[in-house]
Amino acid sequence: MNQSDVIVCGGGMVGLTLGLALAKGGLQVALVDALAPATTVAPEFDGRVSALAYANVRMLQVLDVWSHLAPEAQPIREILVSDGAVGRPASPFSLHFDAQEVGADSLGHIAENRHIRTALHAALRHEKNLTLIAPAKIQSLMMEGAHVRARLSDGSELQAKLAIAADGRDSKLRKAMGIGVIGWSYPQTGIVATVHHDRPHNGVAYEHFLPSGPFAILPMTGDRSSLVWTEARDKAPAMLALGPKEFDAEVAARFGQHLGKTEVVGARWFYPLNFHLARDYVRPRFALAGDCAHGIHPIAGQGLNLGLKDAAALAETVLDAARLGQDIGALDVLKRYERWRRFDSFTLAASTDALNRLFSNDIAPLRHLRDLGLGVVDAIGPLRRLFMRHAGGDIGKLPRLLKGEPV
Repeated sequence: MNQSDVIVCGGGMVGLTLGLALAKGGLQVALVDALAPATTVAPEFDGRVSALAYANVRMLQVLDVWSHLAPEAQPIREILVSDGAVGRPASPFSLHFDAQEVGADSLGHIAENRHIRTALHAALRHEKNLTLIAPAKIQSLMMEGAHVRARLSDGSELQAKLAIAADGRDSKLRKAMGIGVIGWSYPQTGIVATVHHDRPHNGVAYEHFLPSGPFAILPMTGDRSSLVWTEARDKAPAMLALGPKEFDAEVAARFGQHLGKTEVVGARWFYPLNFHLARDYVRPRFALAGDCAHGIHPIAGQGLNLGLKDAAALAETVLDAARLGQDIGALDVLKRYERWRRFDSFTLAASTDALNRLFSNDIAPLRHLRDLGLGVVDAIGPLRRLFMRHAGGDIGKLPRLLKGEPV
């Protein structure tokens, strides 16, 4: 039986970051993933991009990941938020965030998920305290007093003081540990594609609120942007079935003319949109992180940032306990992490849900109210700057990694 301090199940972006942080803190980590690394970094695996808040960029710098990712990451200089509908003049009210207003070079960075995974794997290769076991699945977890034992799909076993599930929304380990979720499906589908345009984006991200849902244009490296298009679930199949020219025309009708001629390049992707919150984050010798614990609407682009904040908080909680000679799998230790992260996760999840419900309609009184709200926030400097700090992940009790300090 192979011994380690911590078993991390899930080799996604949150699982890899968490495993790396724990290993750099001196713990022996076994990271188990169902997929081979070569599969998860392939272009055809995942067409999505992620917005990395600048607090999470600081963490990736401390973990020696950012040097591998920086060439593929596009800084967000400005964010423009507007409300409208296809075929109708845009609202005169909008909201403008500018990094210079808060004395920053950027409000965050946009990077393709595959590039984030590639950078994390590059950093892992230099970490002697972490063993990546992939492809492999954890078939069962058994609590045995002061340890947890994991049986893998190949029949081998791992033993550790703590097991962490970071294996996604449909986590089998979460279900096996009897942790339920509160959640629902949105009547929306997320359509994702990469768009080439004639004019440079200058690092500006756009969020248009349309009746069917938000339509985000996120700047990528080069004259490219990632399109994150929320469409009504019953209309999405027809949009995805369109030929290239017809689909480009639909995109152009929503994109506007500010970036010149647009053309979708590469594959189109679609994802069902769901909401869920785990009823508990911990059990004795077991914890949840990332999408296992929460799944939120992509309206504010904060899903990955929320998971990375979990990783930073859990790593700090566990490492501090280890340095004090405490049992890192004890429930009272893990409850510190749950108290730290649960309220913040609930607040952001509820906020994004409310924003989606407020903006994903064309009811005239609500439309006028939300347009006025955008105008008010834009006109009040301190409030606007507070929203920018929220977007940058720089609010609340921050883990040391998000402050740019070693854990």
